[in-house]
Amino acid sequence: MNILIVAATPQEVAITRQYLAEKRYQRKDCSVYTLITGVGLVNTTYTLSKYVLKNKPDLAIQAGIGGSFHPFYAPASVYIVHEEIFGDIGVEEQGVFRDIFDMHLANNSFPFSNKLLANPHTTILDNIKLRKIRGVSVNEITTNAGRIHHLMEKYNALVESMEGAAFHYVCLQEDIPFVQMRAVSNFVGERDKSRWLIKEAIENLNRELIAAIRPLLCH
Repeated sequence: MNILIVAATPQEVAITRQYLAEKRYQRKDCSVYTLITGVGLVNTTYTLSKYVLKNKPDLAIQAGIGGSFHPFYAPASVYIVHEEIFGDIGVEEQGVFRDIFDMHLANNSFPFSNKLLANPHTTILDNIKLRKIRGVSVNEITTNAGRIHHLMEKYNALVESMEGAAFHYVCLQEDIPFVQMRAVSNFVGERDKSRWLIKEAIENLNRELIAAIRPLLCH
């Protein structure tokens, strides 16, 4: 089995990479590779597409941190994002945001379903004992209170990232089984970074990532 771990930055998966190097999980019939895409939807789409067109993995796992919209989904907690949506492709008119589906500029056809990029690989997701939630992906980190309310109300999203929807889109298009694992580092809109838990979020993210891939590794 060839497993691809995808992250926006090296820091987000450094602990897992060290673990894999120490355990020497790189064998003829079972390999784990890491792809650092860079931050954002464009970087993720390009870098991941370029990679999988040459080296199609049996499983892709995106691991990263993001913001939470809801107080019950607190910093340092980790989730599986099983549904994603692009949150800022469209137009804002008279204080109302209309996405490309509202504007009839996109069809709700594969890989979309009701605007969502849903992960169909339920068996894989069920084997990871983390709560499944919906994420929204944006090009600009959300700080405006009105915009935060809109994303919550319009899309019923619980976490925000800058890469998740791109990862889902490429994997669906290329028929690659995938998992998005997201740790909460902060609440969306909180700009006091002393209240962010980036270190704790990354530690917990990597603990869950290692736990998820360990049973898949060949011994």
